[in-house]
Amino acid sequence: MPHTLSEIAASLGLEVQGDGSLLIDAVAEPAQAGSHDLALAMKPEFAQGLKDGSAQAAMMWTGADWQAHGLKGAILATRPRYAMAGLSAMMDQGQGYAKEIHPSAVIDPTARIGSDVSIGPLTFIGPNAVIADGCVIGPQVHIGWNAQIGAQSILHAGVKIGAGVRIGQRFIAQPGAVVGADGFSFVTPEPSAVEKARASLGDEGTDEETAQSWARIHSLGGVRIGDDVELGAGSCIDRGTVRDTQVGHGCKFDNLVQIGHNVVIGNDCLICAQVGVAGSTRIGNNVVLGGQSGVSDNLVVGDRAILGGASVVLSNVPAGRVMLGYPAIKMDNHVESYKGLRRLPRLFRDVAALKKAVSKLNGND
Repeated sequence: MPHTLSEIAASLGLEVQGDGSLLIDAVAEPAQAGSHDLALAMKPEFAQGLKDGSAQAAMMWTGADWQAHGLKGAILATRPRYAMAGLSAMMDQGQGYAKEIHPSAVIDPTARIGSDVSIGPLTFIGPNAVIADGCVIGPQVHIGWNAQIGAQSILHAGVKIGAGVRIGQRFIAQPGAVVGADGFSFVTPEPSAVEKARASLGDEGTDEETAQSWARIHSLGGVRIGDDVELGAGSCIDRGTVRDTQVGHGCKFDNLVQIGHNVVIGNDCLICAQVGVAGSTRIGNNVVLGGQSGVSDNLVVGDRAILGGASVVLSNVPAGRVMLGYPAIKMDNHVESYKGLRRLPRLFRDVAALKKAVSKLNGND
């Protein structure tokens, strides 16, 4: 259903410029925008593409000269990308899930299903599970025994929720995400080669005589997730060994993230693709873990800390610290070290030249 430019601006708390009666069907990049699209010309360099499209209206930055680009109307935002969050929600047509419980879904008679719940084909909902009001459960989803899913949550195709998992409201899980698998926890009868290597920093090497089989430690804890959490495709959050693995409110996980057993994550953290957090680590509030970064086990990462991409944390991180590298150190120190590393070839050449000069002086003596 189309919206007028004025309706869109009002929904975003912004003022419309020019003709507010323009009808908008969708959003598009400037060069591809048609006459009924809202062009996302949110930066001057993006606006250059307007000449290649046929948009009549655009979202632009505050102070933009929208008329100079031949537009009939515009929405100007101080922070256009933030405005895009509301705009994209308004324009999102969803995944087309039917508003029904599909006849092929298998629902245990002891499960409790709230009102206005959609359940897709071949989904299984186990004994004593609770699905709150307004949830959308996609096809081929598994929700285990005694699990609870909060109101207005969306579980896309192939999501797996283990037994006893507790999830808050407005949870979104992308396809293939898994919450509540067993933790990766094994032990040997005697101190293992890994334990010895850790204690000696590998100085002792490994000995064939010390090789042992691994005994499984079962996961007796669960997973507790707060409100407004989003979990990316293929991501996994393991259940705790004894106590629950915990994720606070408002956390956002990208694809292929692994959260180990007993991990505790605070509120409003941003955890990017391919991050791994090892068992029993505590992550504070508003932490950002860049793509492919890793955090070793039994560590503490303080509030508002930021890890740059591919960083590996091997020790505790203070609150507010920005880290980079392997092992991760303060970002400014890492950058300085990297600059020094790049200077090494020139330094070697200079040293070689000095040695040659000194050699000639000695020869003259």
